[in-house]
Amino acid sequence: MATLRANGCQFNVAFDGPAHAPCLVLSNSLGSSLAMWGPQVDAFAGQRRVLRYDTRGHGRSTVTRGPYSIELLATDVLRLLDAAGIERAEFCGLSMGGATGIWLAAHAPERFDRFVFCNTVPWLGAPETMLARAASVRRDGLGGLVDLTMERWFTAEFRQREPRTVAAIRESFLATPPEGYAACCEALAGFDERESLAAIERPVLVVAGLQDPAPPIEAARAYAARIAGARIVELPAAHLSNLGASAQFNAEVLRFLGDAAFA
Repeated sequence: MATLRANGCQFNVAFDGPAHAPCLVLSNSLGSSLAMWGPQVDAFAGQRRVLRYDTRGHGRSTVTRGPYSIELLATDVLRLLDAAGIERAEFCGLSMGGATGIWLAAHAPERFDRFVFCNTVPWLGAPETMLARAASVRRDGLGGLVDLTMERWFTAEFRQREPRTVAAIRESFLATPPEGYAACCEALAGFDERESLAAIERPVLVVAGLQDPAPPIEAARAYAARIAGARIVELPAAHLSNLGASAQFNAEVLRFLGDAAFA
């Protein structure tokens, strides 16, 4: 682990893989940390310089005053690349991290070669739901959300089969600073890049969970169809598809990253 100062925030980061390899940025979901990418590190670090980071307000990164915006979180990524001396990268983000990637693909494509958008959508709907969640977390903390969140993030079969993984993610969720979580809820409430999808020109892989309740598979299919040339992969998983179907996830992402024909 290391720290990088960027965009007025101190970020907890981790680098894995050979320094000379192309850089792949992994961006975590709301309520998690860079540790969520554990199954991907060994798989990806053989071919890439993997940069994981705790999103602003999460994990060991600084909790700055909210509200945040997805533009702010995406700018954090750009300044992290600057701080690390990385001119260009590939990007893979899940949920909130995927929203960050959509913004970067639409507004800063010159810094990236490819994008993987996982279990995300370009718009979460009317902002009231996320704003209410932000207010609830500021008032009561995250304890009241954890059980429902684990049910959304993992299928019942996975929760029974992999209790240690679920317990670790549950602990990470509960350790998320309430203000950081709430400020990121506000970022998602204001996020809407639906009109930007048709202008995305970089290669895109959309990863979706067949048992993901939010976003449902139909929503993933609909927005993927609006990105020229985008591929979609549907995995037997709920929201955290990188954990719920890790072997398939790793294989599909590596296939996409290594496909010279898709450049």
